[in-house]
Amino acid sequence: MDETIGAVIIAPQVITTVVSQVVQATPGVARLATSFSGRMSRVLRGSRSASGVDVTVEDGAVSLDVYIVAMPNVALPTLGLGLQHEIYRAISDVVGMPVRAVNIHFADVQAPFDATTSGAST
Repeated sequence: MDETIGAVIIAPQVITTVVSQVVQATPGVARLATSFSGRMSRVLRGSRSASGVDVTVEDGAVSLDVYIVAMPNVALPTLGLGLQHEIYRAISDVVGMPVRAVNIHFADVQAPFDATTSGAST
């Protein structure tokens, strides 16, 4: 019997948490970027969430903008492609929603001796 008994609703915060976990587990990432300097914030259009992850759900598909601070001496294109793949997989497999886009934005590269590292390191 194929009978719908209600709805399954996934809050955007769940998606943000999954993305955050993937980012934190990725070597080469210092942390999610949660704020920009005044100049940089004017360059980027729109506002960004305080989490470093913007989630848009349209027609049941997820689009993500993820803002990253990279570790020094990391190849950014390689890191970005790896993050796109892992985030896509996590949203598809864990959350079960189709993914329209995963946009990785490198906001900064961490200074070599910055003690504020909260993510994975190389």
